[in-house]
Amino acid sequence: MPALAITTVDYHTAGEPFRIVTGGVEPLRGATILDKRRDAAERLDHVRRLLVFEPRGHADMYGCHVTEPNDQGADLGVVFFHNEGYSTACGHGTMAIGTWALESGRIELREPETRVVVDVPSGRLECVARCAGGRVESVRFRNVPAFVLARDVEIAGITMDVAFGGAFYACVEAPAHGLTVEPRRLPELIALQRELRPAIEAQIDVVHPLEPELNGVYGVIFFQAETGDTFTQRNVTVFADGEVDRSPCGSGTSARLAVLHERGDLAVGDELRHLGVVDTEFRGRIVAASDLAGRRAVVTEIEGSAHLTGRHEFVLADDDPLGAGFLLR
Repeated sequence: MPALAITTVDYHTAGEPFRIVTGGVEPLRGATILDKRRDAAERLDHVRRLLVFEPRGHADMYGCHVTEPNDQGADLGVVFFHNEGYSTACGHGTMAIGTWALESGRIELREPETRVVVDVPSGRLECVARCAGGRVESVRFRNVPAFVLARDVEIAGITMDVAFGGAFYACVEAPAHGLTVEPRRLPELIALQRELRPAIEAQIDVVHPLEPELNGVYGVIFFQAETGDTFTQRNVTVFADGEVDRSPCGSGTSARLAVLHERGDLAVGDELRHLGVVDTEFRGRIVAASDLAGRRAVVTEIEGSAHLTGRHEFVLADDDPLGAGFLLR
């Protein structure tokens, strides 16, 4: 007999998987999304492990719990999870959850555009879905203010900028350090990310000025100019415990826009064509300059497309010796 049976709907956004819990799990508790995030970690972490870990998932799996929003100003709330725990932001997941909410009928789909408001741990995101033929063609979300925390930080011979785009990222120009953004270099990029994360946190205080729970280096973005033009770049983001983002990384794109604006490369109104390691793309645009607790910040919009990949029921049998699973990497 199954000890646990959980249903999900799976999407990919620009190649990056996203597993949405739709049944078999009791609601998360708490008044806010941050409260619910803590509840998921403390009380329901076996669900994350079951859906992310092998043999039902893999080291690069991503997913979420769908929750009630913080208040009636939003349509739904989301708590994201991955191989290490629970992230504060996920751009590709936001695009997938907006697509799922409309295509599943949870929110009425209207053409040519439908507005969806989502509460995530980093804040409230205004999303707009472009719709045609009863389907969602793309989702763009207006992110929380993005800002540069530190410029030209040097650690272990690597120079980087540290920026916030919903989570904190270190941005490393790959060619400047003899690296390239391509699949064959992933093992060394993963190893470098695992080395850099704790070293950065030992050197600088990585914490949001308004919300202490938004802290720590989530990922390292390895980027390169694609055409000698700052308006097109390629990146691979390695985050959590060596997890590789197949998409161009939505919250990471916001962080990159903050860095490019700070350095004078992109102005308000400019758009970045951001490519990922599997040749998919997001479009990121700076829509306004902002201020965040005395820091220069930017408001960004990121757009991409999500596609349905499957509907599943994952079962944990009561005699399964592997329990919720394992990770080999």
